[in-house]
Amino acid sequence: MKVGILSGGGDAPGINAVIRAAVRKGIRNYGYEIVGIRDGWQGLIEGKFIPLDLEAISGLLPRGGSVLGTSRTNPFKHEGGAQKILKNVEKNDLGAVIVIGGEDTLGVAYKLYEKGLTCVAVPKTIDNDLAGTDYTVGFNTAVHIATEALDRLHTTAETHHRVIILEVMGRYTGWIALEVGIAGGADVILIPEKPFDIDEVCGYIKQRQNRGKPFSLIVVAEGAKPKGCKEIVYSAGVDEFGHPRLGGVGYYIGKEIEKRTDIETRVVVLGHLQRGGSPTVFDRVLATRYGIAAIDLIHKDQFGRMVALQGKKIVSVPFKNVINVRKTVDLRLYEIAKIFFG
Repeated sequence: MKVGILSGGGDAPGINAVIRAAVRKGIRNYGYEIVGIRDGWQGLIEGKFIPLDLEAISGLLPRGGSVLGTSRTNPFKHEGGAQKILKNVEKNDLGAVIVIGGEDTLGVAYKLYEKGLTCVAVPKTIDNDLAGTDYTVGFNTAVHIATEALDRLHTTAETHHRVIILEVMGRYTGWIALEVGIAGGADVILIPEKPFDIDEVCGYIKQRQNRGKPFSLIVVAEGAKPKGCKEIVYSAGVDEFGHPRLGGVGYYIGKEIEKRTDIETRVVVLGHLQRGGSPTVFDRVLATRYGIAAIDLIHKDQFGRMVALQGKKIVSVPFKNVINVRKTVDLRLYEIAKIFFG
């Protein structure tokens, strides 16, 4: 059998480890021929393939990004896109496709599966917002990077008696912000699931001042928004999946804090640093387990399923249980975090 592998959506540390594991077991244990599909669904529309043999995957384990490239292509937004994909799969004799991606990429996989594409999926997104799995590839690395940044900001905030705001990724969920904030000792954490009151935020800062703490650290997810308002966007327009380009909430909060408290405030937008570079040990191991599980599903003819981590076990769940079901922050964990606010 010939098996294709693609990665779609945003890059995340650990994608290459998934590819490495799937290719190695596919070739060594099952005798499969493996090909890489360039640039996500766009590559399957255009028929852009590269061979993946044991030599091609050498050295991939610690590498960030994706050696296959990626894109935010929605085939259903391109004329005849889905039909071109199915024709290219048939033309190139692909028996199955491993799809590495997040909410949007897997949504496309589900639609194509219903049209006859034999595929399985690996959950990949630094936002950790996919249902059916405890962890997605890339999340642990993003949290590690952002926590290290917050640790470094702590010293300069304390030295200069400033409020420092760290804006992290998280379009619709605050998993990164929440875990980074707890691990890094943030004084306020703002997430999309809980619209914030700027006066309440300033109250926490003043509370610290009254305790002789003339500095504060705030972690905010890019999708956090003031009560009664929409998300703050970086620029107009949306991507092919209808998502706005968010960003700027940190600067909004910074200006409001200075206006209300007269405390010097600085903003750090971590941006793509969170998703770049080498994956953590946890993500390398998780990605390896996912890659093995994905090729095993194909060997068992169990298509239309996503591999997942539930507790300590690798399992698989049907696409229909994952698509259009966003995993939001456990608000019980947020209540724990609030104990340390102010």
